[in-house]
Amino acid sequence: MIAVIQRVTRASVTINHHVKAQIGLGLLVLVGIEDADTQEDIDWLAAKLVNLRIFEDEQGVMNVSVKDVGGDVIIVSQFTLHASTKKGNRPSYIKAAKPEVAIPLYDKFIAAVQLELGKPVQTGEFGADMKVELINDGPVTILIDTKNKF
Repeated sequence: MIAVIQRVTRASVTINHHVKAQIGLGLLVLVGIEDADTQEDIDWLAAKLVNLRIFEDEQGVMNVSVKDVGGDVIIVSQFTLHASTKKGNRPSYIKAAKPEVAIPLYDKFIAAVQLELGKPVQTGEFGADMKVELINDGPVTILIDTKNKF
């Protein structure tokens, strides 16, 4: 799994001119799933992102997590995170999992983040044409690939 984690002051996901998800302070997480992903990847990434100390403490140091600040999370599926651009100018998405594999893993990831965070998270809609808006705070953007844990 690949995740792009962005610290935001606000974010939203709109589908067909309808706001599907909206948060204030928190994290917008774009997640790409591949066939090789497992429950171990899901659990590790969920714990990592909820406990990632990228929010400022009273001294202005990034030392507290989204959980610590009571922030919210939006999770959006994004198969293009697995784009390969090695050959030519047209990206290949061969590593991205097909919907029959990706959707159950995406749902499990959402459930794992909710469990770690201790409250519901908001989401986009798998496979939909989404308009994602955010104010990236900092900006702080972290890229995590569960295949590079160690």
